[in-house]
Amino acid sequence: MPLNIQVLGADDTVTGSRSLLTYQGRSWLIDCGLFQGDKTKRERNWLPFSIQPSSLAGVLLTHAHLDHTGYLPRLCQQGYTGPIHATQGTVDLTQILLLDAAHLEEEAAAFANRTHYSNHSPAEPLFTAADAALANSRLVPHRRDQWIPLAEGLSFRFVRAGHIIGASMIQIAADLGDRGMRTVTFTGDLGNDRSHHLRPPEYIHGTDVLVLESTYGDRLQPREDGLVALAEVVRRTMARGGVLVIPAFAVGRAQELTYMLRLLEDQGKIPAVPVILDSPMATAAMEVCLRHPEDQVLQSAFTGSDDPFRPQRFEVSQTVDESMLSCMRDGPMIVISASGMLNGGRILHHLKARLPDPRSTVVFCGYQADGTKGRFLQDHSVDLATLRIHHVEVPIAAEIVTLDHLSSHADYVDTLTWLSHMPQLPSQIVLNHGEPQAQRALAAHILERFGVQAILACEAKHIAIQ
Repeated sequence: MPLNIQVLGADDTVTGSRSLLTYQGRSWLIDCGLFQGDKTKRERNWLPFSIQPSSLAGVLLTHAHLDHTGYLPRLCQQGYTGPIHATQGTVDLTQILLLDAAHLEEEAAAFANRTHYSNHSPAEPLFTAADAALANSRLVPHRRDQWIPLAEGLSFRFVRAGHIIGASMIQIAADLGDRGMRTVTFTGDLGNDRSHHLRPPEYIHGTDVLVLESTYGDRLQPREDGLVALAEVVRRTMARGGVLVIPAFAVGRAQELTYMLRLLEDQGKIPAVPVILDSPMATAAMEVCLRHPEDQVLQSAFTGSDDPFRPQRFEVSQTVDESMLSCMRDGPMIVISASGMLNGGRILHHLKARLPDPRSTVVFCGYQADGTKGRFLQDHSVDLATLRIHHVEVPIAAEIVTLDHLSSHADYVDTLTWLSHMPQLPSQIVLNHGEPQAQRALAAHILERFGVQAILACEAKHIAIQ
């Protein structure tokens, strides 16, 4: 009874997470993400899927971020009709994310057709709102820590991963006949113990095979309190009368930021200035956060508010007109907007308005994938005079800051610590969801610490379970 894993995405990058688990001739997809980043990566989304989608027995999701779920509408568009298993938190967030992504796809195609800014005539969206609605209709929610049958001899369960609301590791238990039972664990994206509102990832006490993310496999995040670092940036920007612009992932990071800002206000560490959340999706995700206390540890001492995610002078920009008006306002104020990697969205209009202003600050607080505009600005802010946005060169005079304190990913020390809590390490460790240098660095750390040789997804796409 062979059990195999084939890595279909996130093999040499941090996006496009897709792993195929095959057991007794049937296949299940673990995550179904979009490739994000430069044009070469994004073009991979248009390629035919590696196998016929209708042949899949099921899909299991670790969490809702688009690099793990964003290909679902296209999968359904190509004929997938089976269930999509997830926790309730992941279901709630995925429903928001997929419809928003479809809207952006349709909007981008319409813009390309109006301006003829495309080599295709007509330009088509990768998927539509109807495709997203179809994918959402196939979502099946489950509780964590309960074994759920997939087929005879095969079952799975979800275990808290601590990355965002609903985020979970997926453990697969398979009966291999004479070889006995084998457990395979897919971590998805592992969190850390430094979030101010999320519970950390749970420790697992045994698995035969571990498919482990390596996003920060070559990096060590600061251990100083992220509240202190954020407060310093806020105070000096507000003292200049500037605007603090924070590109943030609409699901996860945006809610962490508004929560931290409210904490700092109530502690008297920063002034209560207007805080504008310019992302309808982030606003909807905030409501989901309030429905899932099982994933959070929230402080209760908030003056005059029963919503810890809303700063004292909190505003929401729902419409495009409201968003554009906020770009014209004077500081001091704080703007949180998406997308977090500057791939598109309303954040680009805020950058056009604020980058030329030396009083203002742009803060990166999340991972910037290779090939994204965010990584480019982050890496070249010192030697870059302008940034091209919407085909216009925008002067850069604002302060550019990176706060790695706020990452929702485990760094390599977090990962080693998490591994050290296993009574016995897995016989096979597969590193995915990382750029090649991060995979190699984490493999070297694991070998040095535990004496175990990890398999790199950037080098081996097919893994037979021993």
